[in-house]
This record gives sequence, C-alpha cells and structure tokens, in this order.
Amino acid sequence: MISKLMVSLFILLVSSELMATSSDVQVFVSGTDGHKSYRIPAIISAPDGTLLAFAEGRMNGSDDFGNIEIVLKRSTDRGKTWGPMTVVAKYGELQAGNPAPVADLLDPRFPKGRIFLFYNTGTKSEGEVRNGNGVREVWYKTSEDNGYSWSEPVNITLQVHKPNQHGINPAYHFIEDWRSYANTPGHAIQYSAKPYLGRIFVAANHSEKNSKSSKVDYFAHGFYTDDHGISFKLSETVPLAGSNESSAAELSNGALILNSRNQNGDIRERIVAISRNGGASWDTVYFDHQLPDPVCEGSILNIGKMSGKNRLAFCNPAERDDRNNLTLRISSDEGLTWTQTIPVDNNPEQKKLSYTAYSDIVSVGKNKIGVLYEKSNYSLIVFKLIKWK
Repeated sequence: MISKLMVSLFILLVSSELMATSSDVQVFVSGTDGHKSYRIPAIISAPDGTLLAFAEGRMNGSDDFGNIEIVLKRSTDRGKTWGPMTVVAKYGELQAGNPAPVADLLDPRFPKGRIFLFYNTGTKSEGEVRNGNGVREVWYKTSEDNGYSWSEPVNITLQVHKPNQHGINPAYHFIEDWRSYANTPGHAIQYSAKPYLGRIFVAANHSEKNSKSSKVDYFAHGFYTDDHGISFKLSETVPLAGSNESSAAELSNGALILNSRNQNGDIRERIVAISRNGGASWDTVYFDHQLPDPVCEGSILNIGKMSGKNRLAFCNPAERDDRNNLTLRISSDEGLTWTQTIPVDNNPEQKKLSYTAYSDIVSVGKNKIGVLYEKSNYSLIVFKLIKWK
C-alpha cells in the first residue's frame, strides 16, 4: 500500500518539475534587430508593474568590447509577450554596458516613481584598461514614465570610482589607482525599511594595479546614494582578492548581503559579504558551500519577509565546471541556508556550450519569480516565470 507520505512526496516532486519546465519566452535573439549578439541581462518591475528587460546589444559580435549599446524591451503581461526593442544608452561606437536598473519608489519629488539605469562605458578593452590604458566610467539615466523615455546621462565616475591618470580625463588620478570597473551585472536595489529607508545601492567591482594576475586583481565593492541620485558614496572594498561580479539584497535591521563571483576559480563557490550598516562596510566574508558556481554571474533578490526575516532568492548555473543547470534557490533565513531548490533550465548534452549562463531575477506577484537568462551558448536571452510557492 502506498502511504500518504509517499503520495505527498510524489506530488511535491511533480509540482517542482512542473514549475521548472514551464516554457521560456525569447526576449533577445542574437542576429536580430541590428545586433549580432545580446548579453548581460538585467530586469526590474517598473513602478506601474511593467517588466523592463535590459541587455547589452553587441553590434559586431560577442566580444566584451566593441560597438556595444544598452537595449530595452517592455512587457505589460508579466513576461508572456515583449514589445519592440529600444536603445536606451550608447557611447558613440565604443562600449556602453553593465546595465543596473532600479525603481526609486521613495523620492517625494516623484510620487509616481522614477527609474535609475546605472551603466558603464569603456574606451578600451578590459585587458587594456587593466594595464592602465583607457578608462571605464560610471553613468546613470532616469525615466519618469516607466521606461518609455530617458533623461540625458549623468557622469558620476569621480564619486564612485578611483580611476588612473591614463584615462580620457586628466582629473582621473587617485593614489589607489583602480583600473577596470563594472556594475553588478543585474539589478540594483533600494532599501525599503529604516534605518536606510530609500537608500539606493549598486553592487560593483574593480581591478587594482599592483596584482600580477587577472584572477586576483579584482575586488568587489558597492556605491550608494541617500538623496536619490544627487550625491554618491563608495563602500569599503570587500577584503577578498578575486571577488568580482556581484549582486546585493536588503536584509533585516539595515543589513545587506553581497553575493559575488570568485574570479580566482580556486574555490568554485559564491563569495558572500555581509554588511551591518547598509553596505558601507563589511563585517563578514565567506564562501557559501551551498552555492556551487562555475566562475559565472549570479543574481540575488529580496522577495519579502517571513517571521521577521527576509526571504531571499538566488539564481546561477549551479555547477562547478560548466555554465549549465540554471537553478533558483530560496532562503527563509536571510541566506544562512537555502532549503528550496527549483531547476530553471538544464541540458546535459550541451554542457560544453555554456548552455545557461548569466541571469537576473524579479518578483512577479506574491509567489512568482521571473528569470531573465542567457541560453544556448549565448545565442538567446529568454524569460521564464517560476512559481516558487
């Protein structure tokens, strides 16, 4: 006789599989709309509930440097369909990338909300900038109409970066001499509770000049504004060499979790840094053994409270060797444990082709998470809606 427990377990397994196998929707397709490649997805919900999907539109190919612009598509039906593509940021025929959007819902000057899009520009390839040639700059644009139109760009490089004297601006000379620089990838965040209510925090990373290896000259950090973009401050640097592409989420009592890629690759797990002062400095840094990672980007998101603790969602290719097996995890204790695991996309036969790679996640309603992610050897960026409870 089959016990009630066995039936319950079977139903749970089937429902998890159904959640994971819901069909994905193509958002950006390489070789269409004037771009040979699309990479680096980011997604948020606009103040009116419209989903905004951003990516780098790479004009000439898949290289990280070149004629690259930031593109946007909008969905008003929770990701079932997507409108036409628009270009929201470019830098001549050079590089504009690393979109990091966030909705500012707490500025009294904009009662209907305003969207910030933080991004980077580059004058040379990452390798050249790391060697002291060229510069990576930091900018933002805003939208007051849910992503339909955008302001002129604002350059905040001197507030959030410490670039070297070989950049395009002679004023870029600092003792610390940071070189390469990148936001996130993925969304930025806004604090929803005191004591940092309204703070906008952008995860980032930079390279430093004195290291001999590209694997260990990267360090994660962040920057933030408490006055809705009028001024910005830098966080302390995460004190672990190799901490790289990062994503942040709000915790309780003003704390913050920063989840980073380990560029060094010696430990194929996510790096976690905890701040108790809104991301200004870091109290604890450790490798999360529950989160395997193949040296890739990942995305973390606050999805609401339970018993006074913030629930978190995290998404990455959950393998140590290959960019595959995209997985969504849920934590009910602010990242101490990850007790729910939901497969998003996996193809064992194409493991060597980087079947799934970069992703970003967004809350869609009370119990659903939208995943915007790279698929099929970077040929597609797709959207999938996951019911997590």
